[in-house]
This record gives sequence, structure tokens and C-alpha cells, in this order.
Amino acid sequence: MSGMSKNLGHWQWEEAASGAVAGFTTVASLHPLDVVRTRFQVNDGRVTHIPLYKNTVNALFTIGRTEGLKGLYAGFHPAVLGSTVSWGLYFFFYNRAKQRYSKGGSEKLTAGYHLVSAAEAGGLVKVCLCTNPIWLVKTRLQLQTPLHQTRPYSGFYDALRTILREEGVSALYKGMGPGLLLVSHGAIQFTVYEELRKLLLGFKGKEGKTNIPDDKLLVIRARIQQRPGNDGIPKYMSSWHVVKDTVRFEGFPGFYKGITSNLLKNVPAASITFVVYENVLNIFKRARRKD
Repeated sequence: MSGMSKNLGHWQWEEAASGAVAGFTTVASLHPLDVVRTRFQVNDGRVTHIPLYKNTVNALFTIGRTEGLKGLYAGFHPAVLGSTVSWGLYFFFYNRAKQRYSKGGSEKLTAGYHLVSAAEAGGLVKVCLCTNPIWLVKTRLQLQTPLHQTRPYSGFYDALRTILREEGVSALYKGMGPGLLLVSHGAIQFTVYEELRKLLLGFKGKEGKTNIPDDKLLVIRARIQQRPGNDGIPKYMSSWHVVKDTVRFEGFPGFYKGITSNLLKNVPAASITFVVYENVLNIFKRARRKD
């Protein structure tokens, strides 16, 4: 039994490493679409420092022309850090939960248990104190444009220091509420992945998954994570404030801003994440067989 426990622990860490590599690869390949999505989500018609874009393609060309690659990859470092840490932790907690519910792998799991395992993993990652500040800084950096009146952050560490000095520790956890609600998004994602994996490859396969984005929560989180104005007063004080003002000034369509760029990013991102994860994990398996 001790040998089995040691082996399970060994593979949980290798699965975490595979997830981290997958997270890094996904961000590196699709980050410009994430920048566009974030800018669409916060543009409520009253924002003065974010240019108006006609559509996703126009946004990509406009940002590239006026801000260059630096603009298209704004917030890249925290995005890479956050995605690598989050996916690594997610796969680690997810596989630990699956091992527990399957009694060490002796029982096959149903879709319900996959859903519970993914929700549990997502909850643990979301409440991790190190991830929300990373996502907040990423959002702030993505929203910096040449039109911004406030002194721009020079990078990830400057943003952290400035936020702590000007807004306090609590500011680093803005948007955590909507983030926790987005756990359902990941739970559905992993459940579909597992079921397609079994269906298409006879319970031994390596790919398949779809993605079901929750754009309402993404809009709320992006807007509450915006940087305060020159007067130091946040534009939105809470998630409920975001909801009320969005309905008041934009109606329900306001919650779906950035949906095109979100879909263009998330559908291939889903495939990239799981394909890279499975292939890196297979490399680990082949290396262990040689040992």
C-alpha cells in the first residue's frame, strides 16, 4: 500500500507539471485575444482611456498599429505566471480528488464525480491567496493605453507595489467573488473533457473537450478590477455595483461584451491546454518506463 501511495503522489506532481506547461503554452499562443476581450468587457461607453473598436479584428489591428506588440501582449508576464500556477494547481487538486473518489483508482468515476472533482479543484485554486492578485495585475496592465491619464505601471512588480501603496492589500482581491462563481465553468469543462475522452478513445484516450464560457461573470470581474481614476476612487465599488450600472447604462447586452474574442480565444485554448497536457504527461510516462 505504501508503494501505491508513493506512486500516486509521484504522478500527481507529474500531472501538475504537465498542467503548468499546458497553461504556459495556451497563454503564449493566444494572449492578444485575451487583451482584446478584457478591453471590450470594461468599455461601458463611459471609459475615456480605452479606444472604441468596431470588432475583434479591428481591435487587433488598431492595438497593433497604435501600441505595437507591447500593446498586444500587455499583461503577458502575470498572465503566464497566473496561468502556469493555476493550471498546475488545478490538475494537481483535480487528480487528487479523482484518486480519493475512485478509492485509489480501483473504481471508475461517473460524470457526477468528475464534476465534483473539478469543482473542488477549481474552488481550491480560486481561494488560493496567490492567484487573484496575479489576475488583477494582468487586467490592469491590459487596460493601459496611450490615452490613460494615470501614471502607467512599468511592469508586474511596479503594479503590485503601486496597488499596495495606493489602495491597500484588499484591492488585490477585487473580483474574487465572480471568480469563485466561475468555478462552475471549469467543472463543466473538465467533465465534458473526461466524458469525451472515454467516449472517443475507449476509456484510454487522450483528447476532447468543449468550452462553455460565462461572459456575465467575466465582464463583472474585469470591470471591478479596473484601476481607480486620478482621484483614487474606484469606478465600481462592488460586484453588485457593476451589475446595477451595467443594466442601467447598457442593458443586458452589456454583459456579453467581448464574447466574440472570448470564444475565439477559449475554443482553441481548450484544445491546446488538453492536447499539450496529455502529450507532456505521455513524455513523463515514457521516461518512467525507460527507468
